Amino acid sequence: MVAKTNKNMSFMNKLLLMALILVVCIAFYKGFQLYKEIKQPNVSLQGKDNELLYIPTGSDYKAVTNILFENNIILDKSSFEWVAAKKNYAANIKPGRYRIKKGMSNEALINMLRSGKQEPVKLVINNIRTKDKLAGVIGKQIEADSTKLFKLLNNNLFLSKFGLTKETSVCIFIPNTYELYWNTSAEEFVDRMYKEYQHFWNADRLNKAKTIGRTPFEIITIASIVQEETNKNDEKPQLAAVYLNRLKKGMRLQACPTVKFALNDFEIKRLRTKHLEFESPYNTYTNYGLPPGPICIPTITSIDAVLKNFKHNYLYFCAKDDFSGYHAFASTLEQHNRNAEKYQKALDRNRIYH
Repeated sequence: MVAKTNKNMSFMNKLLLMALILVVCIAFYKGFQLYKEIKQPNVSLQGKDNELLYIPTGSDYKAVTNILFENNIILDKSSFEWVAAKKNYAANIKPGRYRIKKGMSNEALINMLRSGKQEPVKLVINNIRTKDKLAGVIGKQIEADSTKLFKLLNNNLFLSKFGLTKETSVCIFIPNTYELYWNTSAEEFVDRMYKEYQHFWNADRLNKAKTIGRTPFEIITIASIVQEETNKNDEKPQLAAVYLNRLKKGMRLQACPTVKFALNDFEIKRLRTKHLEFESPYNTYTNYGLPPGPICIPTITSIDAVLKNFKHNYLYFCAKDDFSGYHAFASTLEQHNRNAEKYQKALDRNRIYH
């Protein structure tokens, strides 16, 4: 009887051991599957090491998964959705520009997306003449709609909180490279640029502007004309001084670039009388003082060239007849006319009539 009991206990022990082993195996399998769903690589970038993922403002969970799935970024869709559900990603969608890397796990990808840890854009503003061009350049670099931005830059009510008008709105854009998030709105972008403008106009620059007797907007407007006159940085202070001298004497600026701006034709090589008589507040051949606002977005170099307040007695200049890009300066109209005649003859020799 004892032997039989021992035999039964031995059998039960074996069953229990087998059951335990089975439970451990199932737990191990489940754990392995869970590990795969959470930790295993699940991002494929078709041979690339990394790629930028853009999630537009207003996107919901379905929109995000459409971007990921339709572009074959996710290898195992069901495991991604399982982890996304566990992490409640649907309630934590954040728009932006994210850099994803090949081999990322579901956990790593979802943690990054739901945290909003996006990669900033290095936005470049450089060599821009008009507001429509500015809006287009910005619209290609961040999510802000170019049409909306253009309208804001012409909306006096919106601009008034910055002390701007539609004529002076481009004054706050200082050519440089800026870091900001891709999903920045048009309003947020203007606000950021105004802060950058305030930072640019530090005490030193403000004091220089005060010495000249001009506001920052007026300095920028003069700088915009100087920039359109020449790309020779070493000559810009001299050109700026001519305009400052003419303003002091109450003379018309008679700046050719302002006429081209008024005509919205920057390809004209040779201005004629009909051009100089074109009716526009920007035409400094027919109007005294500065135009209503800048005729381009001047560089920092051009702005600082005006602030340098270079001293000379020149009141005139024209392009040199050697087409070097430099200018011949004159203190009298007689000397200027001689310089201008040389340049006109050079244009004729080179058959430049328009």
